[in-house]
Amino acid sequence: MFDTMTLTKLGGGIFGSWLVFLLGGWAAETIYHGAEGGHGEEHAQAYAIEVEGAEVEATDEPAEDPVALFAAAFPAADAAAGEEIFSRRCASCHSNVAGENKTGPYLHGVVGRQSDMISDFAGYSGLLETVFDVWTPENLNLFILNPKVAVDGTAMNFPGLDDAQERADLIAYLDGLDG
Repeated sequence: MFDTMTLTKLGGGIFGSWLVFLLGGWAAETIYHGAEGGHGEEHAQAYAIEVEGAEVEATDEPAEDPVALFAAAFPAADAAAGEEIFSRRCASCHSNVAGENKTGPYLHGVVGRQSDMISDFAGYSGLLETVFDVWTPENLNLFILNPKVAVDGTAMNFPGLDDAQERADLIAYLDGLDG
């Protein structure tokens, strides 16, 4: 069967192969990345892949302020478009009927209402009052833009609406639910 010499040869072969793979990996990393490792310093882009129809310009200008974009979009907001956005993005968790809570509280009369005010809705995260005391159009804009950023720890699991005109339309629709 096996004697100690056979087991020694077998172990030497396995560990020798492992050593060859380690040294080969080290040599390949050195050749590919260079002796310095390739990370840590700025390197010029070697080439660019052009994509047809994509015209993205890299600028040092900051992105436009979402508050300013909303302020410009809100006067021309379309409540009918907001109703469509509500039914597509909000109606699965919120109702537009007073007193009818779903996963989230009903949104009838939300514009101008105190945050955390619905007494028969127990799902509030408790953090809304610390950030927003009243749901003004401006506060709703910030919350709908990205709820997780606006109120850290909110229970609302919604990615937000990036488009300022969509937010303005939605808030105009919600504002019209008061009467």
